[in-house]
Amino acid sequence: MAGKRGAPVRDAESRGLKFEILADQLRRGILAGTWTAGQKLPTEQELAKESGLSLTTVRRAFDELVAERIVVRRQGAGSFVAHARPREERARRRIGVLLPDTQLYYPRVLQGIDESLSAAGASLQLATYRYQPEREDESIASLLDADVDGLLLAPTLTGIEDPLARSRELMALPVPVVLVERSLHGIGPADTTEHVCSDHAGGAYDAVAHLARLGHTRIALLTRSRTVTEFGVVQGYRSAIADLGLTPELEFSQAKTDWEADSAETAFRALRAFEATAALVFGDREAAMLEGAARRGGVRVPDGLALVSYDDEFADLAEVPLTAVAPPKYRIGRMAADVMLRRLVEGDECPLHQIRLRPRIVIRRSCGTGDRHDEH
Repeated sequence: MAGKRGAPVRDAESRGLKFEILADQLRRGILAGTWTAGQKLPTEQELAKESGLSLTTVRRAFDELVAERIVVRRQGAGSFVAHARPREERARRRIGVLLPDTQLYYPRVLQGIDESLSAAGASLQLATYRYQPEREDESIASLLDADVDGLLLAPTLTGIEDPLARSRELMALPVPVVLVERSLHGIGPADTTEHVCSDHAGGAYDAVAHLARLGHTRIALLTRSRTVTEFGVVQGYRSAIADLGLTPELEFSQAKTDWEADSAETAFRALRAFEATAALVFGDREAAMLEGAARRGGVRVPDGLALVSYDDEFADLAEVPLTAVAPPKYRIGRMAADVMLRRLVEGDECPLHQIRLRPRIVIRRSCGTGDRHDEH
């Protein structure tokens, strides 16, 4: 009898522990940026199915987060991540930041933004759209709902029907807007966006010039297609090829999934067909995969093939450490935040900033020159 009486107590303790564990997991995910301010969380039904927990347990976990003001429920819409502080608690400038994600490229940009704002006594409110353009407006609306004073945005401006119209729409938002690592390609004086971004064309140009100084005349360009950076890299490559009188039209591009499908074998075959002795590869992952394909094909890097990668996220971790073009991510973030703060202080008297920072080349072993120095 005693055992039967104890079982329900243990079951209750187990259920309580489970809802607390789930609440903690959700809390940690929110703090880590898996879900950002204003973003909709999975439904209670979805979480119950995914976790194998009862709907009652999941609901208790949500109730816990709602009580802590970490999550808000909206009737008929679902549960959403609450903004960090209610408006009435706000005592300093707050800048909304919209990024495609917080992986690889953007942590250093975000660090620069945060440090610049913190130094000025301001704070940031972060939202991401997971490279899903249809989520951008919802994310921007959530930032505006948080009563931000300005917006630092890295929106989708490539692969859409009318980038100029989209940029004008963003610049017409009710608070100042500075674009981060985004600008309009080929628009010229019609581009009235305020932006701070990397000069990807300049970075690619310098990479080709570096390979040419090492004696290479057949320098190929291998890229991952349908990315924001690709346009500038292609333009810089073509300009360098023309200016330096090198063999033209050694270009190859394919989607990220295609690079992965055959472990860069197709790209390596393209290099062989080009009879190239060197290549600029966008980005690091593709360049590292190409090293493997070359090794399997009997070609050694750098003796038989010199490589420069574009991005320098983890180029130093490749089998043969990669010489790489390194965009100034941290400085982009700091400068974008500084431009925003200046505009908030000076208003219409502040001149329009359109800033491009040229990447540097980090020299490593993949070009045969050793890991000796950074070239600016």
